Amino acid sequence: MENNNITQLIRLHTSWYEMLKTEFDQPYFQQLKQYLIAEREQYIIYPPGAFIFRAFDSTPFNCVKVVLIGQDPYHGQGQAEGLSFSVPHGIKAPPSLKNIFKELYNDLGILPPQHGNLTRWTQEGVLLLNAVLTVRAGQPGSHSQKGWEIFTDQVIRTLSAQRTHLVFLLWGRYAAEKSNLIDTEKHLILKAAHPSPYSAATGFFGCKHFSKTNQYLQKHNIQPVNWQL
Repeated sequence: MENNNITQLIRLHTSWYEMLKTEFDQPYFQQLKQYLIAEREQYIIYPPGAFIFRAFDSTPFNCVKVVLIGQDPYHGQGQAEGLSFSVPHGIKAPPSLKNIFKELYNDLGILPPQHGNLTRWTQEGVLLLNAVLTVRAGQPGSHSQKGWEIFTDQVIRTLSAQRTHLVFLLWGRYAAEKSNLIDTEKHLILKAAHPSPYSAATGFFGCKHFSKTNQYLQKHNIQPVNWQL
């Protein structure tokens, strides 16, 4: 749905808006909105405005089975599309994403796709959530500590409180710090090293998170994720 209380050109699925609507009136979010307006006047900002909330528009609240938490969007031209780790068709898969595909193959025997687009996962109930939803072109981390983390932490808390038997995939130290927002009595947390080339070989490869996710979902009579892309 379009909502003028957020920013122009931003979409947010009705199910998520109902869960999060009080956040948009909070002082921190109003300050964030003004910050983004000013940023867009001076810099190129990724992803495009209509894609900032794409993770929520792609996976309705009650359809979420898995939450895959990233840090902030890709900062290269044409890469960011509002889904953590995903890039549009026609854009070369970044190294971390290639390592995700390697683990997927080693875990489930699924051959790496000829693209880096993860949209199909969102249709399977995987919320591809970045903790920070925007970034300046060429400046990773440039929109951190501006208010996005307050918003996305509330997203995680809401999922933890309102849903049951979700799987949270926390890859890397930054994502692992979100574990204190999640009720481990109700949900499964799977932690591993970040799939970055700098750390994949020392704690990501071999984690088998894709199969472990499906085993947990099936145990609780939830349709497993089809990870095929």
